[in-house]
Amino acid sequence: MLDLDAITAGYDPGVPVFHGASLTVAPGEAVGLLGPSGCGKSTLARVAALLHRPERGRVVVDGEEVRGWRHRAPRHLRTAIGVVFQQPRMSADPRLRLRDLIAEPLRATGRRDEADGRVSELAPAVGLTDDLLGRRPHEVSDGQLQRACLARALVLRPRWLVCDEMTAMLDASTTAALVAVVETYRRDHGAGLLAVGHDRVLLERWCDRTEEWADCVRTP
Repeated sequence: MLDLDAITAGYDPGVPVFHGASLTVAPGEAVGLLGPSGCGKSTLARVAALLHRPERGRVVVDGEEVRGWRHRAPRHLRTAIGVVFQQPRMSADPRLRLRDLIAEPLRATGRRDEADGRVSELAPAVGLTDDLLGRRPHEVSDGQLQRACLARALVLRPRWLVCDEMTAMLDASTTAALVAVVETYRRDHGAGLLAVGHDRVLLERWCDRTEEWADCVRTP
């Protein structure tokens, strides 16, 4: 279970973006979090991905309460969660070729020997050719770069996926292709999915259930 319990979070001390957000995702379940821009969905997604420490509340991953965040989070919890952000150019190292971008988590966790095999496995799944794998982020489109970012999120075979507006900048065909990749991975690996967005039609088609932001938070 991925359990977010009464999370209050923000970026300035004492000035939270939201209060008391609660949400759970079961193994193999796809949950959509639907809400307007600026309400705090992305901040909650970063908390769920162990990238942002909340001011209050608990995050529990597979029965273990999280005590550290970002690089201080235990490796077995960090690697259990894959995350894809809305803006791939903000999350991709511009110096890396796409093949190295995808393999980056493996190298960071001391599993370099798996890199070539996993890149070769994932690249065709997300629609990247050998030519594209040899390019750097500025040499590919947003859609091509987001394909690489999705492959990077899957490279460690996470048990949980957090997709924060993953398709917001993409055309309809690329959106359909990447959603299909996530669904295949979820089906094959029993992974849980938290998909954050404001496109009701997409989330309701994609997810097993959709939660309204207003129902997940409380008024302070």
